[in-house]
Amino acid sequence: MRTLFLAALLAGSALLAVCGGITSTTFIDAGKQFVLGGRQRGAFRVAAHNVGPVPVSVAERRADGTVQERGRLDQGQRVELAFGAGSAALVRNLGERQAVLGFRITGDTSFSMGMGYEVLQK
Repeated sequence: MRTLFLAALLAGSALLAVCGGITSTTFIDAGKQFVLGGRQRGAFRVAAHNVGPVPVSVAERRADGTVQERGRLDQGQRVELAFGAGSAALVRNLGERQAVLGFRITGDTSFSMGMGYEVLQK
């Protein structure tokens, strides 16, 4: 009975994490981009708020490798964007100083989602 209860508790916690989403404050150094997703099986949504001093651009790298620009966020601006299964959100720092963004990520936020930084290609 104890094992069954523990399994149910773990399953409920995992479901809450997937359904509840992720909230974070993310810092992106000048000359870099933050990559969110790319390996997940399902779609996800990102609500972003640029709370830093520099503008950022947002693009989508689709599962087939093509990249589509999705927009620009100046200081104080907010946006909500949807990304397909296997796609990655690319948030690029366009300034000379560190960018700061608040994110709320919903949808497929499983462990396979992936997050990291890349150097911007000029």
